[in-house]
Amino acid sequence: MAAGKGTRMKSTLPKVLHKLAGRPLLQHVLETAAELKADGIVVITGHGADEVESAVAAPHLAFARQMPQLGTGHAVQQALPKLHEQGTTLILSGDVPLMEAATARALIEACSGSKLALLTINLADPTGYGRIIRGDPAGRGATEGGRVHGIREHKDANATERTIREIYTGVMAAPTALLRRWLGLLKNDNAQGEYYLTDVVAMAVAEGVHVVTAQPASETEVLGVNSPVQLADLERRYQRRRAEALMESGVRMADPARFDVRGELRCGADVDIDVNCIFEGTVILGNSVRIGANCVIRDAVIGDRAVIHPFTHIDGETLGARVGAGSLIGPYARLRPGAVLAEDVHIGNFVEVKNSTLARGAKANHLAYLGDTTVGERVNYGAGSITANYDGANKHRTVIGNDVHIGSNCLLVAPVAVGDGATIGGGSVISKDAPAGQLTVARARQVTLAGWQRPVKKAK
Repeated sequence: MAAGKGTRMKSTLPKVLHKLAGRPLLQHVLETAAELKADGIVVITGHGADEVESAVAAPHLAFARQMPQLGTGHAVQQALPKLHEQGTTLILSGDVPLMEAATARALIEACSGSKLALLTINLADPTGYGRIIRGDPAGRGATEGGRVHGIREHKDANATERTIREIYTGVMAAPTALLRRWLGLLKNDNAQGEYYLTDVVAMAVAEGVHVVTAQPASETEVLGVNSPVQLADLERRYQRRRAEALMESGVRMADPARFDVRGELRCGADVDIDVNCIFEGTVILGNSVRIGANCVIRDAVIGDRAVIHPFTHIDGETLGARVGAGSLIGPYARLRPGAVLAEDVHIGNFVEVKNSTLARGAKANHLAYLGDTTVGERVNYGAGSITANYDGANKHRTVIGNDVHIGSNCLLVAPVAVGDGATIGGGSVISKDAPAGQLTVARARQVTLAGWQRPVKKAK
């Protein structure tokens, strides 16, 4: 179910598209559903339907629209034409993103094709949630023991029912054939004038269908998002869970509360991560990698023993980025898409590398730019030097051979090649190929003008 507006989010973005760990809330739910190997997945949309459907569209998904939104029961009614006649229907909420697939499987097993199964949990503060009504349905009082015979929405519950701590999480599994019949009998004679999905519980009891429950491993699995505060709370819960899993596998973190994964992070042995680091897309860290504080790394592979110094930004995007074993990157370095560094490469402070390869032992330690460049082994690329790879219309490549020394403040105008062992004198503008093993200098002759005076401001 993903049709709600999410008024309390105070946003024009549909609630289920707000992001948790870099992905829409709804995407988390769909990934869990996909793990269950269901015969079909139906997404019920409503508010912002076009935007929601466009954001998560996939060949295996079907969509049903709820227009207008008249309650949870009305929402599921819209999906009926797309459901099989038999089997089990699992109903999930698009704003409850952190349920584990194992919990969903346990609920399906509890249903076993013939029972109505509800996912419930006991909360210290159940305010706002529908209460699980157990005990004697004939009227001898609602209790927290005995069989389930109903769910009472918070706004419709009396004072006694509001003391019950067991709540309905919004997730249920039901025999599809029975669910079809129950949905057709729903009425909207309640405080909100809506069709409540929870009313099917009383129908099941009346027909002698057993209503059973299952519970998640933790409260975090069933917490929904209705406000920016709740979204931020779930973000930290999610990140803490990821951090603990990594630390249990041997990763050392300076502070797991200051750590964010917005994608997939895979770590080798003896990885060390300092504070305030963000990992996006797919990131692979080899053995004994050290990540300094305040780094942002996206879609990259970092080789064994590499050190990423603080405030480094690596963004592989679609092309990916690769840092070879033993390399030293940063601080304040930037690797962009297509940056491929071999072993023992040094990229220092305020150096940017894009769509370039650097062979073993190459160094660019200060204030430099390398774009569309092939750099050979053991090259020393001087401070302040850049490759001019763009002519205003097209990109061109620079090729630098092995054992080349590029002096400080040089400009290599692509397309250009520098031969093995060549030296480029500091301050040179190189627009023609530089031969191997020789010194090439291309700069104006230094002159001193006698008697020259610096201009002064005219008196007003």
